[in-house]
Amino acid sequence: MTEPTILNTLQAVNQTASFNRWAGFEVVRAAAGEAEIRMAWREDDMGQYAGYLHAGLIGAMLDTACGYAAATVAGRVLASHFSVNCLAPAVGRGFVARGRVVKAGRKQVFAGAELLAEQDGGELVLVATGNAILVPVDTPVAAKA
Repeated sequence: MTEPTILNTLQAVNQTASFNRWAGFEVVRAAAGEAEIRMAWREDDMGQYAGYLHAGLIGAMLDTACGYAAATVAGRVLASHFSVNCLAPAVGRGFVARGRVVKAGRKQVFAGAELLAEQDGGELVLVATGNAILVPVDTPVAAKA
């Protein structure tokens, strides 16, 4: 279930990031330890040489979903380590990244995310996964709202 205060806070934070605005990231769900973002496919400027979503954007979506999930329990965070696993060509009319906190400590937050490609019929297909270790640099997002 989405918690409105956390969701509103993450949506506001998302709008302050110029890259996220350019990419069209939208925060659509947030709760303690979880976040979901969406992005519509833009063929003219998001593809790589074969026409799939560029791996840089795959990584950006996974990183952002992990960071937002971590922010719901630890406040502002910075990634200290990040990894991506591309499982299938990222082809779809849009993409959904779902992040979740695996374990939150005082000095590190471990998070994971999945990237799903939305097909024309609405089906979501898993195309990539990612993991991040994030370092808290501020107070919890929920405490600021």
